[in-house]
Amino acid sequence: MALYIDPPTWPGHGLMWSHLVSDVSFEELHLFAASLGIPRRAFERDHYDLPAHRYADAVAAGAIEVSSREVVRLLHAAGLRRPRRWTQARSS
Repeated sequence: MALYIDPPTWPGHGLMWSHLVSDVSFEELHLFAASLGIPRRAFERDHYDLPAHRYADAVAAGAIEVSSREVVRLLHAAGLRRPRRWTQARSS
């Protein structure tokens, strides 16, 4: 059981964002996010988007700091990667 977070280098809505992922399951990811008070609406396909000001909270709670490239590798290795087309195909 491990949760991972990349640096807050992704711009959007006037903030910088990180991606929080699990290498085990979405259930584990949702439970961890809920324990931090992160709303479910921050979940996007296979990760949670966390604003930069919440990065330290996630690390303090046990998230492991990794690169953005490592986040993608971990999701693929766990079979949890959901590309953008996955969401679009299921919403039609």
